[in-house]
Amino acid sequence: MAIQLYNTVSRQKEAFQPIEEGKVKMYVCGPTVYNYIHIGNARPAIVFDTVRRYFEYQDYHVEYVLNFTDVDDKLIKAANQLGEEVPVIADRFIQAYKDDVGALGVQEAVHHPRVTENMEEIIAFIHALVEKGHAYESQGDVYFRTRSFDTYGKLSHQSINELQSGARIEVGDKKEDPLDFTLWKDAKEGEIAWDSPWGKGRPGWHIECSAMAKKYLGDTIDIHAGGQDLTFPHHENEIAQSEACNGKTFANYWMHNGYIKIDNEKMSKSLGNFVLVNDIVKQHDPQVVRFFMLSVHYRNPINFSEPLLEGAKNSLERIKNAYQNLEHRKEASTDMSTENDVWNEKLDGFKERFISEMDDDFNTANAISVLFDMTKEANVYLQSAHTSKEIIEKFQALFVELMSVLGINIKDDSGLLDEEIEALIQQRIDARKNRDFQLADQIRDDLKERNIVLEDTPQGTRWKRGS
Repeated sequence: MAIQLYNTVSRQKEAFQPIEEGKVKMYVCGPTVYNYIHIGNARPAIVFDTVRRYFEYQDYHVEYVLNFTDVDDKLIKAANQLGEEVPVIADRFIQAYKDDVGALGVQEAVHHPRVTENMEEIIAFIHALVEKGHAYESQGDVYFRTRSFDTYGKLSHQSINELQSGARIEVGDKKEDPLDFTLWKDAKEGEIAWDSPWGKGRPGWHIECSAMAKKYLGDTIDIHAGGQDLTFPHHENEIAQSEACNGKTFANYWMHNGYIKIDNEKMSKSLGNFVLVNDIVKQHDPQVVRFFMLSVHYRNPINFSEPLLEGAKNSLERIKNAYQNLEHRKEASTDMSTENDVWNEKLDGFKERFISEMDDDFNTANAISVLFDMTKEANVYLQSAHTSKEIIEKFQALFVELMSVLGINIKDDSGLLDEEIEALIQQRIDARKNRDFQLADQIRDDLKERNIVLEDTPQGTRWKRGS
């Protein structure tokens, strides 16, 4: 079955058909880099990284572009408040973004274009729109003539008349029409600015993505993605600009992830529930945060709270514990078993189910349910009197394979002990054999202080990282 994805334009699932066989051209709207990103920014980073991973798992080459808005009103305001230059602030928070999402298992994009490094292309794009009559200059600003694009509103499913009823022209407005939007802003005194045919200024927000998508991916791309809040006006305006300029469909598929609530309330600075990723990854295992984000279908809203995060931690530990239990049982297993064919068939079934769920609009929530079922079966298998090393290794390999699609390293607890701790674990094992329980308890407590939790199981002593 071909991958089916929900297209915001058609409001239905469609079979994915790439422009070029075996390749995916994908553009994701990135952050405005004036501060640390919040947990709402982390969701599209994780979601579309997972979409990318799944395409790559299915042998597609993904040309993944995520931009940085490194000049706009927020950056200029921050620069004035801090007494720093705009590029200095942008550089700092671009690195902060990479650090934060990197901790969450998000891969670097193939291209990370910045507005300030693509000014020539942006100005050329605006100039082309002016030449074609889709844009006009007014007192140093340049605006897009929204009514010149006949299908404006097709992404957000709003008619031009509905949009006009909510629009108004302010006193002194330079626009011909209240629906027109800014492509180029005339620079104010002391602001960072670039030379252009319309005087010194800087781009409007919407134009940058159109210009950079064209430069790095071409006139038509496969997938354009971002948060639900970008559907209108940002993505609607991108479509109008790009298709008016290029005379071609801008993106064949539009994907949008749902909103995040904090403790069942909309996240906002005024409510004091504004959660920064930089803080979250210091307080919680970043892989748990990622697992939590993927436990709900990407188009559905998600509620972020400490109890729900704790539940995700426990759920992820169940899967990791199953993997570690398999590891501990492996050496005591035989090479073959009469039931190998039955278990091989079961494992193949888990893989097929996982792929089927991911093919259905990247349903990570249901894919995780398959992993839970696989965890149960692994635990059942380990209760067998005789286990096969072949089946145990196949269980482990499949856990690693499927969890890596979700961007989670199930083996991240293995191989991390230094020689001193390994020696202490062995010393405790020996103490227990010699019935020196006082020493064994002391070693256990010492390791607990080092954030190493020991568990004595029928298969032997195993360890895991504490919370």
